[in-house]
Amino acid sequence: MFRRGKWHSTHQMKVEQKIPDQKALDRIAEESGLAIAIVDENARQVAVTNNNSICRNLNPSNEFSPACAQFCGKALEKALEAGKMIGFECHAGLDCRAIPAGTPDKQFVAIVGRTFLKAENYRKATERAIKGDWSHFSPSEFFENILLTGSSDALTKTAELVEHLLAESETASPTEVAVESEQIPEIISETERPQKADGETTNVVEKLDGAIRLKSEIAEPKVKKPENRTGEAQAWRSFFGSILKTDYARASASILEFIAHQYGFSALIWLERRGNRFENTATYGEMKNRKVRLGISPDDNRLVEAFQKEMSLELGERASESASGSARVMHLFPIGVGGDISAAAAILDPIDSDDKKKHIARICHSIAPQIEILRLRNEVSGRDAITNAVRIFSNSLKDIDADDFWQDLTQNAAEMIRAERASLLIMDEKSGKLEIKAMIGAKNEPADGEEIGGRVAKIVYAKNEHVVISDVSQTSLPPAPPERKYKTPSFLSCPINIGLRTIGVMSFTDRASGRAFDKKSLELFQAIAPQLAVAIDRATLKEKAGEFEQLSVTDALTGLLNRRYIEERLMEEIKRSNRNGFSMGFMMLDVDHFKSYNDEHGHPAGDVALKIVAHVIRETLRGADVAARFGGEEFSILLPQTTGEEAAAIAERIRSNIETADFPHRKVTASIGVASCSAELCVSADLVSAADKALYEAKRQGRNRVCTFEEMNIIAKRAE
Repeated sequence: MFRRGKWHSTHQMKVEQKIPDQKALDRIAEESGLAIAIVDENARQVAVTNNNSICRNLNPSNEFSPACAQFCGKALEKALEAGKMIGFECHAGLDCRAIPAGTPDKQFVAIVGRTFLKAENYRKATERAIKGDWSHFSPSEFFENILLTGSSDALTKTAELVEHLLAESETASPTEVAVESEQIPEIISETERPQKADGETTNVVEKLDGAIRLKSEIAEPKVKKPENRTGEAQAWRSFFGSILKTDYARASASILEFIAHQYGFSALIWLERRGNRFENTATYGEMKNRKVRLGISPDDNRLVEAFQKEMSLELGERASESASGSARVMHLFPIGVGGDISAAAAILDPIDSDDKKKHIARICHSIAPQIEILRLRNEVSGRDAITNAVRIFSNSLKDIDADDFWQDLTQNAAEMIRAERASLLIMDEKSGKLEIKAMIGAKNEPADGEEIGGRVAKIVYAKNEHVVISDVSQTSLPPAPPERKYKTPSFLSCPINIGLRTIGVMSFTDRASGRAFDKKSLELFQAIAPQLAVAIDRATLKEKAGEFEQLSVTDALTGLLNRRYIEERLMEEIKRSNRNGFSMGFMMLDVDHFKSYNDEHGHPAGDVALKIVAHVIRETLRGADVAARFGGEEFSILLPQTTGEEAAAIAERIRSNIETADFPHRKVTASIGVASCSAELCVSADLVSAADKALYEAKRQGRNRVCTFEEMNIIAKRAE
C-alpha cells in the first residue's frame, strides 16, 4: 500500500547532505514495493518512503527503539566500516540493504528494503503480534503496509539502483539532482550505457516475479509496440496495484477472473494449502461452486520444480469427475514465496502455447508476495477476532447465575457461535449415559424412551472427534425427527475434554445467518472449549461430590480450591498447552509479613485477613482462571490461554486490589511471582519452581510487588 509522493520526515533534510530528489526515491519505492529510509549520522531517521507498517509502529518517532537501534540505528556505522553497501536481517525478520553516502562532514545511510524475504519470518511476526511481545499493537495498524519480496536479488538490484542515484547526487548540484531524478537511472556500467543519439535513452521498469528488472532501450519513435501487449501490460499494472486493497478471499477470486478475461478461459479453480493438502476456496466459470479433490501434496517435488522453473504442472482429470464426461488436462500454476508453496491456480481450459503458460506462471510468481501478505493478514485478523471472542466469553462466565448455571453456560456458548439452538450433554459416570444439562431454542423435549444423543452426540463422544456438517442429507446419518423443526440442515457437534478425559458433548444447530457451520465456527468453539471445560468440570464436581469429597478439594477457610486440586489441574493444562500450542500463566502469591499480623492481632484476625485476600483474588480473576490456597498464607493461580504479558498484568491488578482492600487492623500487601509455560518450563514442577523463584525475588526487592521469571532471566543474561 504505497502512499505516492508522501515522505514521512521528522525534520527537514538539508541541501548540503546532497540526498537525491525525493521524487526519484518515491518512484523507486513505488516500483519495487520496498521501503527507503534515510538515517543520519546521529542514528535518527530523517525521512522514509513506503515504510513497512511494522517499522512505523515499532518506531513512532525519529528515535529508534532499543531493538531497532541495534540494526537500522547502527547501519551507517557498519556500512562505513565495510566501506560498501551491506545487507542485514533485523530482529523483526526484515531484510535490508544499507548504503553509506554523503560527505565527510555530513554522512548518512540509505536503508532499502525493510521487507520479508521469507514467508516464515512473516509467520513469526504474526505470532508475536497475536500472543507475543507485539500483542499490544492494533493489528489493523501493525499490518497495514507489510512488505514481502520474492527474492534477495530483487532487493539487491533495487539497492544498487538507489546506490547509483546517490553516487550521481554526489557529483551533481542540487538543481542537477532535481532534473536527473525525473528519470530513474539504469544499473549498467558507463561502458555499457547506450549513447543518446537520434533517440533518447529511456528506462523501463518491469515488475515481474516479485523482482525489479531494469532495461535500457534506445527509443525508436517510428517503431510502435503491438497494441495488444501494451493493453495487456496496462491491465496487469492496474490490477496488480489493486490487490492489496482487498482481502484474501476477494483477491484470489479476482485473480481467477483476471486470468480468465485476459486469456478467454472458462474453467478455473483457486487451491489453498491446508496442512499437507490443497482445498479449493474459489472457482470461476464452469467450475463455479464445484469441489475438487486434488491427489497431489503442496510439497510434491514435481510441483516445487514447476514453481522454480516458472512452469505449470499438468495433471490428467478423471473422466468421471469432468462435467463434460471426458478427461481434461489441469494446468496447475503454483504460488508461493521462497519455495514455500501456499496456493495454486488451476486452469482446465486448453492452453495452446508454451509462451502463454510461461506468462501465466510469471503472473502467479509476481502476485505471490501480495497474496501471502493477504493470507497471513487474514489469519491475524481471524485470530484477533477469536482472541476477543474468548475474552468476552471468559468474562461472561463470571456473570453466570449459579442457580441457572447449565442453561446460562449453554446460552453464552450459543451466542458466541451465533447459533439459535444448542444442547449440552454430560456423561453420567454412574449410568454410563449422556445426560441433558441444558437445551437452548429447542421446539420440543426429547420423546419418552428416546436415547439421549443417540443420533449424533453419542458418536462424537465415543470417537472424541468434532463433526461439522453442511448438509445432513448428504451424510449417512438418519434424518432428524420432523417435530424438531430445524431451519437448516447444518450442525456442529464437539466433544468437551478435561485433559485426556472426555466429559461431554456440545452441539449447535440453526446458525443465525442461515449459512452452514464451517471451519471458522469450529475454530471459535475450540478456542472457548478450555474455559467451558474448566467451568463444567468445577460445576460437575460440586454436583456429584458429597460433603466429604467436596472438602477434599476445597480449602475450608477461604473457599478456594486446595493444593491437591491445583497440582492435578496444572498437569492437565500443561498437557493441553504442549498439545495445542496454547500459552499459559501460573503465579504464586504470598501475603507479606503475615506472621507479624498473626502475632499482633491473633490467629482469628489472621484467618479473616486470608479470607479477604481470597475474596480479592476471586473477584479479580476471569471466569476460566483457577485459584487455590497452596498452604498457610500462600496462594497459587492458574491462568489458561494467557500470555506472559497478560499474566503479569493480572498479577499487578491482584496486588493493587489487595493493597487497597479494607482490612480490620492494618493494611495488608502481597508479593507475587509469575511464570509462563514455555518450551523450557512446560513441566509442572518446573513451572511451580519458576513462579516460586520469581516470588522470592519479589520479596527480596522489598515485597508488595510483582516479579516475573522471564524478567529475572533477562536481567541475569545482561549481568553475564
